Amino acid sequence: MAFVVRVLAVLVLVLKLSMAAVYKVGDSSGWTTIGNVDYKLWSATKNFQVGDIIKFEYNAQFHNVMRVTHAMYKTCNASLPLETYTTGNDSITITTRGHHFYMCGVPGHCQGGQKVDINVPRTPSADVAPTPLVSVSPPAPAVKAPAPASNVANSKKSHSVLLGLAGAVLFVVFGSSMILA
Repeated sequence: MAFVVRVLAVLVLVLKLSMAAVYKVGDSSGWTTIGNVDYKLWSATKNFQVGDIIKFEYNAQFHNVMRVTHAMYKTCNASLPLETYTTGNDSITITTRGHHFYMCGVPGHCQGGQKVDINVPRTPSADVAPTPLVSVSPPAPAVKAPAPASNVANSKKSHSVLLGLAGAVLFVVFGSSMILA
């Protein structure tokens, strides 16, 4: 019985992670100083949740990503970042609620607007309710700002793959007689 509980706990974790959204900072523009991207407006249109993945895509020869404190973010102080990313294709999983501050540490870039505040509300928003494992009737659609199409498609594709994987694990663990019974 303990084994069954562990398997179900792993499946719940996998399903929870599979529902995470992937957000490319700046959408099609990416992380740049070109094109006057308004990162404040970009982040304000998103509904970030714990588990979401924030993706920074940029030319690593000209930019970087630094996670900083609020004070450093406000003043564009890049002297002691909490973390620094330099690959040009950095994916950061949000693991806590609250504000997550990022900026480019190249001189002048933050002052030019290349900084973003990823805010995960400390209390779940009213339009996002916990999803039960078993639903008696279909839930009413929530009213939310639409996510970029590529993020939604990738999330649905990942979710389908993980559900298939979960089914295969159950089949292997319990055998066909337990699942089909």
